[in-house]
Amino acid sequence: MMNILITGANGFVGKHLTKYLITQNHTVTAGTRHACLELPQTEQFIYDNFNPSLKWQTALANIDVVIHCAARVHLLNDKSTDPLTVYREVNTKATVELAKQAMATGVKRFIFISSIKVNGESTLPDKPFTELDEPKPTDPYAISKLEAEMQLAELTANTSMDLVIIRPPLVYGPGVKANFAKMISYVQKGIPLPFGAIKNKRSLVAIDNLTHFIELCCKHPKAANQTFLISDDNDLSSTQLLTQISKALNKQSRLMAIPQKLLSFALIIIGLKQQALRLLENLQISPNKAKALLNWQPVISTEHALSKTVNCQTIKSRL
Repeated sequence: MMNILITGANGFVGKHLTKYLITQNHTVTAGTRHACLELPQTEQFIYDNFNPSLKWQTALANIDVVIHCAARVHLLNDKSTDPLTVYREVNTKATVELAKQAMATGVKRFIFISSIKVNGESTLPDKPFTELDEPKPTDPYAISKLEAEMQLAELTANTSMDLVIIRPPLVYGPGVKANFAKMISYVQKGIPLPFGAIKNKRSLVAIDNLTHFIELCCKHPKAANQTFLISDDNDLSSTQLLTQISKALNKQSRLMAIPQKLLSFALIIIGLKQQALRLLENLQISPNKAKALLNWQPVISTEHALSKTVNCQTIKSRL
């Protein structure tokens, strides 16, 4: 059993990860921006903002593994005049500074939760991203994540602290927010949606699968100094995803079969280019390296994970 520090422990991934690691009998220190009543079985290290000047020595005492989830997240309508500088301050500089302090205090392994956006925004049909592909980030968020990966690799090379990089796609599960939660809400309300003829393929990862994989990376010797792409290994089209959500809600699917090219054109015309990309393009990743090198398999099916997610959202909407 290990002593683990999780940054961003009050976030969606951080909360689920903290709770899961406790069930596996690890001791968790939760790095969080405010006291979190949902994490009672943890020591909490509270900071106002994640930034390069933070001093982590107290939180890092006796820590074996750091799992770095905290980040400035990707925003569709970022209003910063120089967004790359802002993203770099948090996602690159503050991350590397944390790693330096971790190394100085004897941490054995640093796990960096990056993003599949480092690889790019889309893939060709049935040509999933792999760890061998050249990174092609296209926005400030993804660029800052790649720069952090590169600087962490340089920092930890030939040292006693291992580095593990994990690039997940969209993560979903009970308590998910943003666009995924909106999608569930629209289906639950019976709102007709024009996504009934989309033939794309997109990789997702259920929070149960992601947390199980992260815990495996904490302890598996072969994870040292590796980069992994992780998913449910069950790619879905946007049409299939909405259909499965309808099934989980026991609702009749109300999807209109609008031709994909027409739908894409309409979304771009009304200023929703990024949304069109996420809904209509392919973004597939291969988790084969994780399966072969670490003998990992998803612990929950996409269907079951969606059912858990939908049931949680439905209960919350009734409260």
